[in-house]
Amino acid sequence: MSASVRDLALAAHEAAPVIAALSTSAKQSALRHMADELDHQASVILAANMLDVKAARAAGRAEHLIDRLRLDATRLAAVANAVRAIADLPDPVGQVTRNETRPNGIRVARVRIPLGLIAMIYEARPNVTADAAALCFYAGNVVLLRGGSEAFNSNRAIAAALCTALRAQGLPEAAVTLIEDLRRDSVLELLQLSDLVDLAIPRGGESLIRFVTEHARVPVIKHYKGVCHLYVDASADANLALRLLIDGKTTRPSVCNALETLLVHADSAPTFLPPAIAALRERGVEVRGCERTQTLATGVVPASEDDYAEEFLDLVIAVRVVDDLDAAIAHIRRHGSDHTEVIATRDAAAAARFVAALRSAVVMVNASSRFSDGGELGLGAEIGISTTRLHAYGPMGAESLTIERYVVHGDGQVRHPASAG
Repeated sequence: MSASVRDLALAAHEAAPVIAALSTSAKQSALRHMADELDHQASVILAANMLDVKAARAAGRAEHLIDRLRLDATRLAAVANAVRAIADLPDPVGQVTRNETRPNGIRVARVRIPLGLIAMIYEARPNVTADAAALCFYAGNVVLLRGGSEAFNSNRAIAAALCTALRAQGLPEAAVTLIEDLRRDSVLELLQLSDLVDLAIPRGGESLIRFVTEHARVPVIKHYKGVCHLYVDASADANLALRLLIDGKTTRPSVCNALETLLVHADSAPTFLPPAIAALRERGVEVRGCERTQTLATGVVPASEDDYAEEFLDLVIAVRVVDDLDAAIAHIRRHGSDHTEVIATRDAAAAARFVAALRSAVVMVNASSRFSDGGELGLGAEIGISTTRLHAYGPMGAESLTIERYVVHGDGQVRHPASAG
């Protein structure tokens, strides 16, 4: 096993009790210093990011990957502000979620505590470096960050700024550690550290997540892909539905909460689909549709069955006309990825049926899929969106990086008085 990876993990592990013991005010102060340092080092971080973007273009990377990689002044300011937003949230550590006295007098509480050492393994998006570090830190954890080669310069510059802030606060820099070894073997080594790592979170393409899942000897929280649906019901307001479609598909198609499939009730399709498809095509979207869709609009590419399970991450959308709400639900159950589903409807009963019938991590009623994001849902930022039904499901903020344990107080009670006498 590589000594460097294990040594980094050991240093982080040794820092864990220090971070876990910090007061809320100490953590908030450190996070605000981290955000300030990101602002202060903006020119350095953006210059590093420019190197990564240039290298990605020279390597012929897909445009949606370059979009995920690219930072500008606005995006970097949003990263810093997300760190500040996390600091403004209630501290999850020490929260009491249950408190009762049993008939025998023992007092039973459930209390949130940090997970410990988290391994974050991710691709492309350098904002994850700051988001993951801030969320783990606020939840009392330490984090090992292993980003991809395509964002190496950006990740190193961001991690350096965060560590500068930790150092200024007198805190161990090992609490936020970037693994700079980009060999795939370094990921394998990290995933074997079951004596040190408490949780691994992969964030990136499906191949990365499968690799982590198949090789890990530590618990893994994951989502493979985001095949997000918009279903336009028979009663839907056409203008509202069109806004959800355009926002969900075209504002940033490279992200996991972008729409990939449009389902339209057969009663709404003749009036809704022609202008909707025209609006999509005006914005450069390739539309792939079923036979009924093709009869209602021109320029529709025939859709294959595989298209309905595809995460395009690009200006491409699959469209299907369905007979009713139940057919839409059946389609999502068959092709969905348990990420985010949206219904456009004015029928409260249809909305309730849609929400109850689907088990996806996020379900929206008359709201854009783009709100399926930790920052938009009040978490400050997210470390990822879990579609793994463990202790966390959906966008994961600081609270999702803690666990609950039982704390019991008594006055000498024993379970078997006769044997204790």
